[in-house]
Amino acid sequence: MSYSYVYYPKLLTVIFVIFILTTFLPGNTPSANFPRENAVVKAIKRVSPAVVNISSQYEVVERPNPFFDFGLDPFFESFFKDFFEPNYQRRYKRNSLGSGVIIDGKRGYILTNEHVIARSAKIKVTLKDEREFEAELVGAAPDFDLAVLCIHSKEPLPSIQMGNPDDLMIGETVIAIGNPFGFSNTVTTGVISALNRSIQAENRTYRDFIQTDASINPGNSGGPLLNINGELIGINTAIYSKAQGIGFAIPINKARRVIDDLVKYGEVQIPWLGLFVQDLDPRLARYFSVPEEKGVLVAEVTDQSPARKSGLRPGDIITFAGNKRVASKQEYYAAIRDFVAGNVIPITIWKDSKAYVAQPGSQIFPEALAEDLVYNLLGVRVEKISTALRLKFRISARSGVILTDLRPDSYLHDIGARPGDVIRKINEITVNTLDHFNKGIIRYRQRESVVLLIQRGKQQYYVIVKINA
Repeated sequence: MSYSYVYYPKLLTVIFVIFILTTFLPGNTPSANFPRENAVVKAIKRVSPAVVNISSQYEVVERPNPFFDFGLDPFFESFFKDFFEPNYQRRYKRNSLGSGVIIDGKRGYILTNEHVIARSAKIKVTLKDEREFEAELVGAAPDFDLAVLCIHSKEPLPSIQMGNPDDLMIGETVIAIGNPFGFSNTVTTGVISALNRSIQAENRTYRDFIQTDASINPGNSGGPLLNINGELIGINTAIYSKAQGIGFAIPINKARRVIDDLVKYGEVQIPWLGLFVQDLDPRLARYFSVPEEKGVLVAEVTDQSPARKSGLRPGDIITFAGNKRVASKQEYYAAIRDFVAGNVIPITIWKDSKAYVAQPGSQIFPEALAEDLVYNLLGVRVEKISTALRLKFRISARSGVILTDLRPDSYLHDIGARPGDVIRKINEITVNTLDHFNKGIIRYRQRESVVLLIQRGKQQYYVIVKINA
């Protein structure tokens, strides 16, 4: 018997395809061959329980001005307000949403942005597991846009591990977690686009920000920016309304210094050296051959101050404060705010065509010098309201501080303020006593301006006074 063998190439091809399909179907493929839990997923699993939703409620007061259409100066609004009561003011509640991150699970401390809780009377914190807490404000620092809250839990809370932003690299992967538009625990990723960015927002300059292309929207503010290892490297902020595809975060090393002061004192203790500086005239800079023609001029040095003890004198030219190049008063004050009271602050001065470094040890501003500070910055002298002063100036006010003297070249003198006027507020601080006013002027001494609420008789009006012009 003989057999004949026939070769069927098409049949073999079909058999081979069937073999491949049945062998490598997704259901038959070991999952270990396709790992999906990458570094980002691991970081989010570890950190997200420490990210919280913050909702706050604050009151809005609307003051319609019937004279607006006539172009009346807002200064005069206060003189007409009594004619339109009780409908002059309309008050209503508004809610604000933001994010935060638990930085101390044992004590219940939460770090967030100051603008998330600004003006809030009631703050609610919601955890990822949907537990809700009423939060207390430990302290806030508007100049840094940071605030610390506290919640009380019977059990330890999840917290986050802090990283080191000093070794950040442009191009490295970062992760943002927050609650944009109320969508809780939303995750976005991106890379670091730039470091040490400065941005202008609401008449305030914020410096040394981390810039990223990770999406940061309203509601993300106060949430964490993480490195690929899940470590906290920054606090996201959405204060730059024009940003599209650009996010900003406050470096955590800068936040650490603020957190310490907020927990200890409820506010940031700006370091005091005892210096008054002014912008350097370009011609003077050229005359003294100041490097890059940049610096600030020391105008005054307070006796017995850290600056005086370290050898600084009027006429010295400061070119660096710490490791920051300074070319204006604002840059000088911003550089000083990178330190906390008690730090030694290296100050580089240019004198006799040489650079010298002074090492003043900063301290908290002495309240005993508050009276001189008020006169230097505002050009006025104030006193607590006493029975004798109430009779002398024929005033009925019992709280606030009373103007007793105005320097003829001061702004308040120029706009018509006079002895007997009463200051009721400085920025958001209500002034009931002389101590309140002194603490306010010390707190805001490095601002470009302050807002005062002044009362004359039954009328009250707000005025903006430049103090570092």
